[in-house]
Parts: sequence; structure tokens; C-alpha cells
Amino acid sequence: MRRHHPVWSSVVIALVAAMVLLSGCVHLGGASGGAVSAALVAPTRSAADRERDPRDRPMETLELAEFGRGDTIADIFGGGGYYSEILSTIVGPRGEVLLINNKAYDAYAKKDLEPRLAGNRLANVRYSIAPNEALGLGESTLDGALIVMSYHDLYYADPDNGWAAIDAGQFIDQIVSALRPGGRLLIVDHAARAGSGKTDAQTLHRIDEEFAVRDFRAHGLDFVGSIAVLRNSDDDRSRNVFDPAIRGKTDRFVHLYRKPKP
Repeated sequence: MRRHHPVWSSVVIALVAAMVLLSGCVHLGGASGGAVSAALVAPTRSAADRERDPRDRPMETLELAEFGRGDTIADIFGGGGYYSEILSTIVGPRGEVLLINNKAYDAYAKKDLEPRLAGNRLANVRYSIAPNEALGLGESTLDGALIVMSYHDLYYADPDNGWAAIDAGQFIDQIVSALRPGGRLLIVDHAARAGSGKTDAQTLHRIDEEFAVRDFRAHGLDFVGSIAVLRNSDDDRSRNVFDPAIRGKTDRFVHLYRKPKP
């Protein structure tokens, strides 16, 4: 058996550690990389989805989460189902994607949802419109979940225009209960000013990422890490995300959380 020289092994370990630190991210790799690539080149994807890819970088984002064949994944507040369609291919016919909107998101996304789900074209995607307090996820049913650009909405309220206040803690607890031990939660959202907590969710549709880490840890999830693929240092985080000057180009964080195993 070939033995590794202890000094050389130490050098390799140090180099790997330095590369991770310099990258400013945690990259988990995993078998899902090839699956994500295959899903993105599927000929059935729409031109509009392909045009969105450079802005959302789903290859890197979903590879971080390591969702794979046979998984059951909840796409929470998934809107028009952009991510659900990609996940449909990743999890395969033995997996399932739960695309969940509330009434407000359903109304907002209907024009995209109807053609995406027409004729049962995504046979393993189950769509539901659920009240915020009763998402219908069950317990220990999910291998993973994601909330993309909607986590801040848990701290936003505009009842006059159809968006009722949400009990954020109860909402998150539903997801945590539904995750199996080892299950992953992927969060992508618009970054707010450091130290602003949840304040800017109401005015700018942004949220402080350090607040996010504390929030999910408080509900029993471990913070695994993040990737910097959607960062934009030109965004000073002072503008509303719908401002034409920054829309589609906001500074966004990508976080991965995991439910601990017993």
C-alpha cells in the first residue's frame, strides 16, 4: 500500500483550505452537478427560462444544494415555477417537486404557471395554493426545500393590496418539521444593508443575510455555507429591488442550511 508523506499531506490540506477561504464560499460538489447541467439543456425548457439563466445562475445555485434523483423537494413561494421545472428533471420520475404558492403569489404568477403546467408536462410537479399558516408539508417528508427571492416576504405586510402579515416563525417551523434529518434548505434573497435585520423587507424588499443566518439557526437548522455567485458590489443596497436602475442586478446572497441528524 502506498503511503502519503505526512509533510506533503499537510501542504495539500493547507492549500485546499486556502483555496476555500480565498473563494469566500463553501462548495459542496456532489452528484447533482451533472444532473443540473442536464436539466438546464433540456430541449423542453422555454426561451424565457433560458434567457433568465445568466441572471439567476441556477447551475451554481442548485449544485450547492445537492438535490438529486428520487428527492422530494418543496419550491416554496415558487411563483411561476422556473426552479420547479429544473428540479423536475433533477429529481427524475421517482422524485417529486412540490410547487407551493399562496393566493397572492398564484395571482402574480398565473400567466407563467398555466403554460408551464399545461397538459401535465411536468408529471412529477405537484402544484398547490396553500395558506401561509398551513402549507401542507407534513413531517419528515422532504429531502430539501428552497425559497428563492421570497424569504424577505415573511417579514413584509401590505394587507390593503392582498399580502397579509405572516407569522414568520410559524412559517419556518413548518419547513423545518417537514425536512428529514439531513435535509437541506436553500435560500436566495436580495441583500439588505449589514445590521438592518428585517427592517428593509418592508420598504426595499431586502433582508440582512446575517439576520437570515440567526433566524434559521434559531429554528434548529445548521448554516452550511454560501456561494458568492450572485453578489454585486455595485449595488449599495439602498434601492428598492424593483427600481429599474437595479432590478435584476441586486446584490443577492445564496445560503444553504441543513437539518441536523440525531
